[in-house]
Amino acid sequence: MGELMFLAHRIPFPPDRGDRIRSFHMLRHLARSRPVHLLGFVDNAEDRKAAKELLPMLASLHIEVRNKSRLRAGIEALMLGEPVSVAAFGSRRIMRMVDQLLAERPIDTILAYSGQMAQFVPDDREGRRFIMDFVDVDSEKFVAYGAEEGGLMGWVHRREGRLLAAYEDGIGRWADVNLFVSEAEAALFRRRAGLSSSHVRALDNGIDTAFFDPAGFPRIDGAEPMLVFTGQMDYRPNVEAVDYFARRTFPAIRAKHPSTLFAIVGRDPTPAVRALAGLRNVIVTGSVPDVRPWLAAAAVVVAPLDIARGVQNKVLEAMAMARPVVASPAAFEGIDAVPDEHLRVAQGYDMANAVLHLLTHPAEGEAMGRAARAHVVARYDWETQLRTLDALVGQP
Repeated sequence: MGELMFLAHRIPFPPDRGDRIRSFHMLRHLARSRPVHLLGFVDNAEDRKAAKELLPMLASLHIEVRNKSRLRAGIEALMLGEPVSVAAFGSRRIMRMVDQLLAERPIDTILAYSGQMAQFVPDDREGRRFIMDFVDVDSEKFVAYGAEEGGLMGWVHRREGRLLAAYEDGIGRWADVNLFVSEAEAALFRRRAGLSSSHVRALDNGIDTAFFDPAGFPRIDGAEPMLVFTGQMDYRPNVEAVDYFARRTFPAIRAKHPSTLFAIVGRDPTPAVRALAGLRNVIVTGSVPDVRPWLAAAAVVVAPLDIARGVQNKVLEAMAMARPVVASPAAFEGIDAVPDEHLRVAQGYDMANAVLHLLTHPAEGEAMGRAARAHVVARYDWETQLRTLDALVGQP
């Protein structure tokens, strides 16, 4: 068995956000059976330092701090006629590292995590197997933005959606196999790119149910019931979700349950998110050392996303913590669970009604939470999910 090159748009440590959680578990799993060379980007010097925690499991680690501005990436994308998402991760240094490692090491498999990293896979792979983990069909997010916006930003997003879709389709036809986080995403890509089910496969996310275990966080019922949203709070879909919920949905809930709190839990809140703390009974935490106490304290966990791709880890984590979840249809898509048994699915004013019902009938919410955890333990264990990856990497 040869060695493997793992290209990551974010070095997967610490595994504290959706993209790094999936890549961390994939990396750790693969490194148990073969030498793995990890190359990719970090956002800052702090993440660069943290990434060194991965060294004991790796054959080598090569990191670049990504400091290219959005303006520069946009200009380069216009000049080159390529998606901004790809230009933002362009790096001659990473390209040189890839070429050097392929020349010096017996690497027989290249795995690129996130579409931006495919640009570093050599045109001539010399017989090496290339596995592309797109995670989700990212271009569809920009298509949705472009459809709802006018003016300059509408044009920018329509351009990005069009060019990124063409880029994804081309990479998909070139790779030996393409992975997506859910069968829904995989089916969408198959139809669009005209590829077969053997060429495009689903590799579901897992959940660390030993870590997300409510037994370690006994729930203390306070005087004020709390609704909780978790996520990276500079990510546009999350920002839009909490803004709508706090301003439009939560007041309807608070009108009937005046003491209810809404906690927005996640790192790097934008000014728009921080401003929500000025609303009655809304809490904005910023970065927290551990999200589990907040989930354990929640009467209901909400996921009111209007635009979502793939599988929402925030939903799986809340279910693993045995909390009742009310998710929008977009946040629920791709999750193998039964509505009204494992979670509630609702949107807009129906979401307010669903939350109010669970606040009024807490025993029903607790029963739903227990059913949710049992389902996640049975369905979303990481080792079970990653057996598919073993088979793909092991193929000649």
